[in-house]
Amino acid sequence: MFDQKFRKHWRSYVLQSGLAALTVLVLILVLTTQEAVLVASIGASAFIVFAMPNSIAARVRNVLGGQFFGLICGGLCYLLPHSGSFSLALVCALAVGLSMLVMVSTNTEHPPAAGTALALALEGATLEVLVTVMASAAILSLARLIAGKKLRDLV
Repeated sequence: MFDQKFRKHWRSYVLQSGLAALTVLVLILVLTTQEAVLVASIGASAFIVFAMPNSIAARVRNVLGGQFFGLICGGLCYLLPHSGSFSLALVCALAVGLSMLVMVSTNTEHPPAAGTALALALEGATLEVLVTVMASAAILSLARLIAGKKLRDLV
């Protein structure tokens, strides 16, 4: 039931999970936002940064760039006309697809950023949302840089 590496490296599992939880706690307390989908996206970013620190998606370029492009794509898609549930679904699908296209073509792949794009396509962008997402991405990236080689891949 447990990962075979858990017994040998349980301290890393506990420490890195704790760091992720602590970072998300600080982010939510300091950068309060009412948008639950964005908070979920930040939680997913924290998972990648602390559970898979050596993955491409955890690199600073990917966390910051991916979230930036997710914001841009989602915000632009929100501006498209969407009055009914079908047109809203199309706008949301476009936001996810467009953010994916931009991230993979710019080497800034960060899967939670597709969730950011979806959230903005649904709710629109405010200055608070833009600041919250980019500050969260920056803080997560800074935490990863500070922890450096002490973080191990848990996945």
